[in-house]
Amino acid sequence: MPDPESTLLDSWHHNAQAWIDAIRTGSIESRLKVTDQAILLAVLGRQPERVLDLGCGEGWLLRALTERGIDAVGVDGDATLVQAARAAGTAPVHLASHEQLAEAKVDIGRDYNLICANFALLHQDIIPLLTAMNSLLAPGGALLIQTLHPWTAAAGDYQDGWREETFAGFRGQWQPMPWYFRTLSSWLNALDMAGFALAGLQEPQHPQSPVPQSLLLVAEPRL
Repeated sequence: MPDPESTLLDSWHHNAQAWIDAIRTGSIESRLKVTDQAILLAVLGRQPERVLDLGCGEGWLLRALTERGIDAVGVDGDATLVQAARAAGTAPVHLASHEQLAEAKVDIGRDYNLICANFALLHQDIIPLLTAMNSLLAPGGALLIQTLHPWTAAAGDYQDGWREETFAGFRGQWQPMPWYFRTLSSWLNALDMAGFALAGLQEPQHPQSPVPQSLLLVAEPRL
């Protein structure tokens, strides 16, 4: 059976251009109507001077932040996405894998007021990565995570484990992507083990939908 961690990386390499097209044409309805605005407002609400976009993709959030005078830095594990983000904006964007970031093998800067992971934490073992991010925060800084809402994403199977995104309904040619589902308690346990304490929780929801579109977690380093 293929290793889901390596298959996850391979799928991003294969899907990078399709992802760029989907984001830039606004073809992902949940992002267009709810989650993009939710993460942007959550970032702006903390009035940060310096932000790291962890898993920045093609860089839409970096551009939105720099347009508002915020010093933003991006990092992503796919070279095509990094190149697209660099070409479309002025923010510095680093290329680094999940493992390189977790082991602090790439210098992506430090003293961030906010580190933002927008639908970017897809691996099983995220605790070393979160621990590494903790060390990059400035005093008073925070970690902001937006992810699929565990209740709506569970599809009747509410336990940690690998799932598969098939991108059904998306335009273009997509390779299925494995991603690691975790329950709400598992999210909180991971934050705790990485030295964070939960400071806030939101469940962004479209007014015409009965279910939340995502889960937003704000975590601060434990004193």
